[in-house]
Amino acid sequence: MYDIDLHAHTRFFHGRRRLGDAYDPLGVRLLARVARARGLDAVVTTNHDYYRAFDPEIAGVAVLPGIEVSTTMGHVLVVGPDPPRETEPGTLEPAAVVEMAHARGCAAIIAHPYRNSTVQEVDAGFDAIEVNGKHPRTREWVERLAEERGLPMTGGSDAHYPVEVGRAHTRVDSADLTPGSVARAIRTGSVEPRVDDWLPYRLIGRFYRYVHEGNAQFDAPDWATPGVGAPPEDD
Repeated sequence: MYDIDLHAHTRFFHGRRRLGDAYDPLGVRLLARVARARGLDAVVTTNHDYYRAFDPEIAGVAVLPGIEVSTTMGHVLVVGPDPPRETEPGTLEPAAVVEMAHARGCAAIIAHPYRNSTVQEVDAGFDAIEVNGKHPRTREWVERLAEERGLPMTGGSDAHYPVEVGRAHTRVDSADLTPGSVARAIRTGSVEPRVDDWLPYRLIGRFYRYVHEGNAQFDAPDWATPGVGAPPEDD
């Protein structure tokens, strides 16, 4: 059994590619050190629309490959031994990303399904649905969606700042800690999401709730009408 953050970023800014490329080696070291402090065994680097190989182990924590693909309908995590090196944002259909992930021995996970996303509406062979560390209050929504789709749930912090690593992560039932074995565990449902309720994480959650609700980035399911199935407030 391994505890893995399946959704983390090595940079906290986007749109400045050369600066970001220079920062990434420092960013991944910071991610790994925080992951070690939080008791995690591994962290997956899922930068937006590009994959960059790093040392497979940093500070005693495995660094596993991944990418967060910006599809035509939202974000999909591709985790496993051979993620694509780069994708063009907003050009790939979700089903095409799933097909690509499986062809490369990877798992395809619906990321933060109720934030700027309609990926969950697509009938494609996704392997799991994410409980996102920025918005654990939507877990009830994700649980219901996962049950409807017959899919397991994973956890990922969606960290853009190292302090966020581990707020949500995944307990992976695997014999070893390799990209291929982790992808297989996700695809066979040998995973369980975990959410940390540590006070600083609760404060981070409130901040992101304020930002994303202010930008109208949440899309609640139809059944979550006021007073019916609405998620609890972040503690």
